[in-house]
Amino acid sequence: MAEVRYENATRVYPGAERPAVDALTLAISDGEFVVLAGPPGSGTTTALRMLAGLEELDEGSILIGGQDMAGVPSRDRDVAMVFQNYALYPSKTVGENMGFALRMRGIGEEEAGRRVREAARLLDLEPLLDRTPRNLSGGQRQRVALGRAIVREPKVFCMDEPLSNLDAQLRVSTRTQIAELQRRLEVTTVYVTHDQVEAMTMGDRVAVMRAGQLQQFASPTELYDRPANVFVAGFIGSPAMNRFDATADTDGIQLGATTLRPPDAQLRAAQGHGKLIVGVRPEHLTIGDGELTVKVALVEDLGSDSYIYGHLADDAASNVIVRSGRDHPRHGDTVKVGVDTTHLHMFDADTGLRLGE
Repeated sequence: MAEVRYENATRVYPGAERPAVDALTLAISDGEFVVLAGPPGSGTTTALRMLAGLEELDEGSILIGGQDMAGVPSRDRDVAMVFQNYALYPSKTVGENMGFALRMRGIGEEEAGRRVREAARLLDLEPLLDRTPRNLSGGQRQRVALGRAIVREPKVFCMDEPLSNLDAQLRVSTRTQIAELQRRLEVTTVYVTHDQVEAMTMGDRVAVMRAGQLQQFASPTELYDRPANVFVAGFIGSPAMNRFDATADTDGIQLGATTLRPPDAQLRAAQGHGKLIVGVRPEHLTIGDGELTVKVALVEDLGSDSYIYGHLADDAASNVIVRSGRDHPRHGDTVKVGVDTTHLHMFDADTGLRLGE
């Protein structure tokens, strides 16, 4: 196991207008499960490949276990990579696929066999060791790819969207298995995904990236409760946080013709910033008596819950999402919506940065 540190790590591709990864600084603790998350093009995969030695650094450094990886080839970094593509040898059995890299490194048959059997036991692959990949499901193939990484007993696991080729139901079960397995093995793991739900449910901490730059590095709870900027507020949470243009004065937060009164400390922090963006999550809005008038455009009935999509009655360009119960309005209805003002998020409209504590 090992601590991983990115120190102003930068990668610029030839001909690119901006760095793919721009001065990334992260400290990942020994045995920690960290997720790099962001939309496509955010630099997460490039950052992972830099750690694995598959991409060069143009500036900065990456350290594994306190050792600077500058000039250290991928094969000597003691890092195991799990790719989006399973990349299994079709003519080899599960056991042969898992043990192939060990034999190429000169590890004896007895030791290689022991590691393969142990990994197969951890991954529930023991009955499948003699099968070839064509006789496996997608989830089983991904577990074989994981097993191939586990048998190496590396200092660091690098996982690049390993679940993206699985169907939705299998993704849920497999991500649980990966998270449980990592906690049992206690190996430092860096995991890339564009799926924020996956990031929030798997990572000890999540590094949210955008256009090659780190936006926030925190626990899932902190990202959800205290997003550092408007981008993180919109990226984390499903459905996304409601965001409205607003201003602040001594009476409160002015959202169109509506005045919202947040706690005094939050209001003081917002005053003097000119234009604001005010955020509130769907679960902190309530159908019934309230400050907002919303025109309902769509209802997603999920059984135990429902989500109401619409817009403010006086602003057709706005978007409003309300989490509701089983009793909900219908398409085309106009409803009153109450706001829990103790859960407002306020951001400077110019910088996008969070205001207040």
